[in-house]
Parts: sequence; structure tokens; C-alpha cells
Amino acid sequence: MRELVEGLGALLPSPKPPGILVALREAEATLELKLEAPSYPRTALESLSQQVQQSGGTLVELWRLPKAVRDEFRTHSLTGPDTHELEDFEAAAIVLHGHLQQLAVREPVPEGPPSGPASVTIDFFAKGAQAPAQPETAKEPEAPAPAQVEEEDQEGTRTYETFDTQRQGRRFAVKLEMEFRTELDFVREHATNISNGGLFVRTAHRPPVDSVVTVQVKLPNGERLQGDALVVHVVDDPYKGGVGLAFLNDEPTFAETLDRYLASLASTPAS
Repeated sequence: MRELVEGLGALLPSPKPPGILVALREAEATLELKLEAPSYPRTALESLSQQVQQSGGTLVELWRLPKAVRDEFRTHSLTGPDTHELEDFEAAAIVLHGHLQQLAVREPVPEGPPSGPASVTIDFFAKGAQAPAQPETAKEPEAPAPAQVEEEDQEGTRTYETFDTQRQGRRFAVKLEMEFRTELDFVREHATNISNGGLFVRTAHRPPVDSVVTVQVKLPNGERLQGDALVVHVVDDPYKGGVGLAFLNDEPTFAETLDRYLASLASTPAS
């Protein structure tokens, strides 16, 4: 585990110093890493997940979890009196190594949570906006297959749009003015459905999967949701195509605004 943590800087490079938090508990240790990335580093994370499992730990991408589960994990595994904010991977590796060595020579302790004795959590700051991390059981489950979301368009015809369900939550059919930006383009469109995890945008402008875009969504009450989002799915259809975006903003103000809006949709009787 020590060599793995010391090598994180090379495996997951970031243009800014990463935020590193180490939390030590009676039967486990958790490393939380917050870093900035221009796009989702899928290959690097797959490699890291294998290395973490081989070392006896688990990799957790919190942004894939519903907010309530994510908050519960942070409360359980990333808070407490023996929590350290560190400046570099070498210091984190030393703290973790020392704690795990102590665990190795102790008497057996009752089984801890499913996260295992050592977990690594990843928080992404995509172009400045935060996105979270998650613990899995010893075997990391396969990513769920994209699901079809039924939507009724203005003509009353049933259509289906595919969207990644890794961030689960009730999805609402909407028509919200929004805009999104990539490094090269600025596009004004409409979101056609939304949940606490993200939204689907019907658009002819389709950035590639794993790229990061900046979104601004105008809500009916005048409030705006603004932050970064990850392109998790692309539907290539000339008329019904578009992109599925997963929110990468975990700030309280963003989450509260989104939750209020979704609650208002849930309380509105279907017409």
C-alpha cells in the first residue's frame, strides 16, 4: 500500500496540488484524494482499482453514489479525531503504512464495514468543480448497464433516451433552458430530463464520453445550477440524440438548489 500511495502522483497527475486526507480508525484506514482533472481518467482508475485490490483495500469513487450514501460514508470513514490533512503522497504513505502495520500485529478485531482495512477514495475537481469518491466491497461490481428512460415529447409520442444510471435517483421529464461549454464550444440547448445525478440534453453537439463540460441550467423559479459535468453517455441519433451528463458539483449550495427543485417536481401532480 505504501508504494501504491507514493505513486499516485504519477498515476493521477493534476495541474494543481491534490487535497489529501487520511482518516485512521480502529480497524481501517481511509485515504481521500481530491484532484483536478481535465477529463475522467478511466484507464488510470482501472489500473488503480486493480492495485488497491491487490494490496487488500478497495477503491471508492464517491461521485457514483447517491448523495445520502456518500454523506454517510464520509461521516463514517472520513471524520474523527485521528484525521490528517497532508500536503504530499509521501507523507500520506508514511501515515497509512504505520497505521496498517499496527493493525497487522493487533489481536483480531470484529469485522469492520465492507470498505475493508484500507480504502482509497477519489474526489475529482473537474476544471475547478468538485466531484466525489466511493468504497466498494472486496470485489468491485461491474458498472451498471445504461438504462432506457421513457419520455413523452410535445406531440405525445413515447420516445426513449438512454442515460447512465450509475448515479441513481428518480428522473423527471422537463424542458429546461441550459447552456454548456467545452474548451472549444459554447452551446445553448434544453435539458429533457433531470435527476439528482445529472441530466440528458438533446443536442446535435455531442462531446465525447469522459470529457468534462461546464453547465448552467436555468430553473423555472429563476435559480441557476452551475458547475461541471461529466459526459457519461452519447446517443447518436439525428433527431433524438444528445448527451447524458453526470453532475460533478458536490458543493452544499448546488446540492440544496437541486434538491429543492426535484422536491417541487415530485410534489407536483402529473397532468
